[in-house]
Amino acid sequence: MGKNRDVVQILLLVLVGMFVPFLGSIALTYGLEIRKIGLTFVYFIGIFGIELFVVFLYFTVTSRQANKHLEEFKQK
Repeated sequence: MGKNRDVVQILLLVLVGMFVPFLGSIALTYGLEIRKIGLTFVYFIGIFGIELFVVFLYFTVTSRQANKHLEEFKQK
């Protein structure tokens, strides 16, 4: 469980780190129209969530494969 928690913390840090420049660039592009900024951020979070899921899935699959190979190696 510790490995998953570390990955989640790193990804949350990346998300927060991306929020400030994202909000600034959207505010400069659209002006301070809260509705457009909010909708754009919702799209951004949705797409970023899909990306995070793919990264988490990749991490999980490769971790399981590595553990499987290690167990096979230990048995020999």
